[in-house]
Amino acid sequence: MITKYLESSLKEEDACYVEDVAAGKGWLHLIKKGQIFRILDLKGNQAVDTLFINANDPSERYSVQQTVQRQANCLVGVGTKLYSNDDNVMLTVIADTCGDHDTLGSACSCESNTCRYALEKRYMHACRESFLKVLLETPNLDKRDQVNNLNFFMYVPFDEQGNLNFADGISSPGKYVEMRAEMDVLAVVSNCPQLNNPCNAYDPTPVRMIVWDKESV
Repeated sequence: MITKYLESSLKEEDACYVEDVAAGKGWLHLIKKGQIFRILDLKGNQAVDTLFINANDPSERYSVQQTVQRQANCLVGVGTKLYSNDDNVMLTVIADTCGDHDTLGSACSCESNTCRYALEKRYMHACRESFLKVLLETPNLDKRDQVNNLNFFMYVPFDEQGNLNFADGISSPGKYVEMRAEMDVLAVVSNCPQLNNPCNAYDPTPVRMIVWDKESV
């Protein structure tokens, strides 16, 4: 059962890792099995595009198809199990103060900037570029590892006909989503630079990555 708005008891001062990621920047970090990973929306309405890769076998990655099918739900919230292309659970969402995270819209790209907005927007920075830069800087990873991603804090409602709509964000400063790693995973993030989409109020802002060891939980 997927629910919303379950707060965490973990405190930032007890974390083993804390880093702020500027808007438009990429980030990659190893989250070990049993560790807790939180993404904190510092200023509100910031879309955080995220991939997960099995740290011990890069051919196993987050799968939107398996996740949606298993949950029978197109949105991510507390209780969501994030599945891989090998049908294994990679992470479980255990706390969330925002809710309704998107897992269908995928990442913005130069091509989507052109199609959605205008021809002259093609050369604006996009999440796929941030993903690619981080992946190419990491041994044993490349463009093939850039699969469909989650969009934390991005609100993409869909109607009864299944149409998706990019809407104003529903997050606010201090909202977060928290996951427990069920295997060693590489978390790969593009903190969205999108200036044309209301999801971040046309103002991309930093986000904070926080990790706790399982001994701290």
